[in-house]
Amino acid sequence: MDADDTNAPALVRAATRLPAQDLERARRFYSEKLGLDPVDERPGGLLYRCGGAEFVLFRSTGTSPGTFTQMALEVEDIEAAVAELKRRGVVFEEVDAPGFRTRGGIAEVEGNYPSKGARGERGAWFHDSEGNLLGMGEPVF
Repeated sequence: MDADDTNAPALVRAATRLPAQDLERARRFYSEKLGLDPVDERPGGLLYRCGGAEFVLFRSTGTSPGTFTQMALEVEDIEAAVAELKRRGVVFEEVDAPGFRTRGGIAEVEGNYPSKGARGERGAWFHDSEGNLLGMGEPVF
């Protein structure tokens, strides 16, 4: 959508929605494993705020295939974040594919978006209690 399009709706921000078959199990995972608690809730939904962004866990009869990153969290020190989450019982994905390999759950990712001013990124991925694939990234300057 072109920002100069006068017929375009006034979009304010984007927010992630993640399905949860068991909302209470998901609440416990996000609280116990990630240290996040909802800032608001309604029947069938939990609203979280993290670093100026929002995401919602919503009760769903569907499931995520967990084969692609559905939400990413940016951290300042990925090694410390991965170590802490492992201590809390989070299991990180190990990937060994051409041009992309994790070591200790962390991958070196070439390139980054020019607007971020970084030359690359270090990333790690894990599944939440509902099968959603979440990523963590640390820009490399």
